[in-house]
Amino acid sequence: MNRAPPLLLQTPGFAHYGLAWSPFHNSRIAVASAANYGLVGNGRLHLASVGPAGPGGAPALIMDKFYDTQDGLYDVAWSEIHENQLVTASGDGSIKLWDAMLNDLPIRHWQEHTREVFSVDWSNINKDLFISSSWDGTVKLWSPERPRSITTLQAHTSCVYQALFSPHQPDILATCSTDGTLKIFDLRAPPAYVPPGPSVNNFTAPQSAAALTVPASGTEILSLDWNKYRPFLLASAGVDKVIKVWDCRMVKTGPEAAGAPPAVGGMCEAQFVGHEYAVRKVQWSPHRPDLLASASYDMTCRVWSTTPSPTGTHLVHIHDPHTEFVVGCSWSLYEEGVLASCSWDSRVNVFRL
Repeated sequence: MNRAPPLLLQTPGFAHYGLAWSPFHNSRIAVASAANYGLVGNGRLHLASVGPAGPGGAPALIMDKFYDTQDGLYDVAWSEIHENQLVTASGDGSIKLWDAMLNDLPIRHWQEHTREVFSVDWSNINKDLFISSSWDGTVKLWSPERPRSITTLQAHTSCVYQALFSPHQPDILATCSTDGTLKIFDLRAPPAYVPPGPSVNNFTAPQSAAALTVPASGTEILSLDWNKYRPFLLASAGVDKVIKVWDCRMVKTGPEAAGAPPAVGGMCEAQFVGHEYAVRKVQWSPHRPDLLASASYDMTCRVWSTTPSPTGTHLVHIHDPHTEFVVGCSWSLYEEGVLASCSWDSRVNVFRL
């Protein structure tokens, strides 16, 4: 059976780092990009939509507008309360809030992180909150209405590649890092005491104790995601090229006591092997509990199932028209089986399984 060719959007001169579908409109996509592969130079936020094009009315990806920034953009997340607002993560350590109804400048700007901000995520439960993670080792909780962060987590001692709210519990979030661990934090936990001094540069007292630490890899973990149907089921992936599925209810030690190390646990339920280079992004399907998409430096986006086929394979589909690193993938929130992928080849593809 022939598959329909993917819809294509090209953004010459800007390599992509992340993309997200709007939670309000089934056709709108935001793409975070950077010039010179994010090594130096400015960034650009692209807003696109799937719509008819040409006399025949065939669907196409259409550029609606874009916003230029002084530094590269590494991630983007749509607001869960304002249909035209979205937040971006920047290489200069800044976070910006944009309104798609305006044509030029962001409507809010925060500058607390001391290094690159690599991910942003908007809570779909507490819809007035979002989080950011940074190479400075911290995760910060924000409200778009406040001039400063609400809480700072001293999550890891090194780069935090991604931080995500649990889709099941409003105060739970997970992080992954260069240290090879997944960590789960409870925002209701009291902050750690940090004596005042010149080295303390956070606006809020940082929390540092994770509720659970999962030693997920001997190398850097670049991405994680919560399963949308099974609480405390997480997927992780990174430099070791293996996608792992963790049941984080399987804790090996008891609850954390005063002065004791955090609980360590997590049972690996499945491992998906097949990518030839590091896996840059993983995301569970919002429509099915068994489907997972991944994007890799091997220039492919792949779809996996936790339920093996009759031949024993977990691999469902390989999408490989990209000619550079594929660093982002995102499932459509409204149409089952529709995926978007973005790459350093300056192309966004939207395709259907």
